[in-house]
Amino acid sequence: MTLALVVLLAAGSPPAPCSAPEFRQFDFWAGDWEVSDPSGKKVGTNRIDVVQGGCALHENWTSVKASRGESLNFYDKNTGKWTQAWIGNDGGALLLTGGMKGDAMVLEGEAPAPDGTPAKQRIRWTPRPDGTVRQHWETSTDGGKSWTTSFDGIYARKPAGARR
Repeated sequence: MTLALVVLLAAGSPPAPCSAPEFRQFDFWAGDWEVSDPSGKKVGTNRIDVVQGGCALHENWTSVKASRGESLNFYDKNTGKWTQAWIGNDGGALLLTGGMKGDAMVLEGEAPAPDGTPAKQRIRWTPRPDGTVRQHWETSTDGGKSWTTSFDGIYARKPAGARR
C-alpha cells in the first residue's frame, strides 16, 4: 500500500461540495406547489427541485394564464451570496442576488418596469408556521424610496402523489 493511499484512507471521504449550512438556507422552497394570491385564488403551480448534487434549486413555474418560466438558484461560495437567474417564455429575464434576512430569503436586482423605466426589484420568500411559503415581489422606480407589490403569492404544498 502506498503512502498516498494510506493518507487518503485515514482522512475518510471528503464532505460533499455543497453540504455547508449556507447551501441549505433556501431548501424550504423546494417542493411541488399550488400558488394562490392572498385572497385564495389560484395563480399557478411551481415545482422547485434540488439539483446539481444539492448545489442549486431549479424552479419551473406555470401560471394559470399559461405564462411559464424557469430559474436557477444557488449559493455562490465565492461571494457568500445567493443568486437567482430567471427566464420567462416572454423573453423577460431577471438576475437577483442576496441572502437570508431574519427568517426570509431576500434577493434583489434591477430590471425595467413594464413602461421601460429602470426599476429595482426585491423578492422575499418567507416560510410560514403552517408549512406554506409567501413570495412577495416588490418594484421601486424611485431608487428604493417607495415600493409597490408586483406579485404576492402563497405557496401550499401539493398532496403527495398529486400531479401538475
